[in-house]
Amino acid sequence: MNRKMHGVARGWRILFAVIGWAALIAQYALSLEAGTRSVFGSTVIFFSYFTVLTNVLVALALTAPALFPDSRLGRWTATEGVRAAVAMYIAVVGLIYHALLDATWSPEGLLFYVNQVLHTVMPIAFVLDWLLFVPKGRLRWIDPVKWLAWPLLYGLWTVIHGQLIGWYPYWFVDIGALGWGRAAVNLAALLAFFLVLGLIVAALDRGLAALGKGDSTLTPS
Repeated sequence: MNRKMHGVARGWRILFAVIGWAALIAQYALSLEAGTRSVFGSTVIFFSYFTVLTNVLVALALTAPALFPDSRLGRWTATEGVRAAVAMYIAVVGLIYHALLDATWSPEGLLFYVNQVLHTVMPIAFVLDWLLFVPKGRLRWIDPVKWLAWPLLYGLWTVIHGQLIGWYPYWFVDIGALGWGRAAVNLAALLAFFLVLGLIVAALDRGLAALGKGDSTLTPS
């Protein structure tokens, strides 16, 4: 990647890192304001949403390579596999929200704009980051299987805190309302969706490399 493209990538990442962190902070403040639980309880609820956790991951993946490229976090989040995985995770956030959740509520005021940033702006921004600024041709077909670790950990966290406090962040994983069987089927379907999308990302990576977008001599930006 030439110097000019490095500069564009860094500017892009700083811009959307600021937008992403601002949206997360605003969302947290709004959740505290509207919450009926203690600050601790509201914080646990806040970090129970896949949208929030994945947007935190996105914000870190934008911030670290741009501002701290020589740090361990900066080097790790700049690798092709990590950036492809994060792009896939945040794409799922946008797709699931607009396909299954958008029609279930109507946020107003500041919450409407914050919601759009977290579910629409950040997914588009990070997928474009992966498409435009990340070297292609280095992913392996096994990588999408490894990327399932994030949704699996989230599913485990959701089940544990859901059983403890009797609350679930999304209707399609609500064991209390659906029962274990139906919730397990929904979780399995979500994992399959992650895997399919991950395979599509790996195929795109190979296809773009074949079209000349990849160069094994490039280093991550």
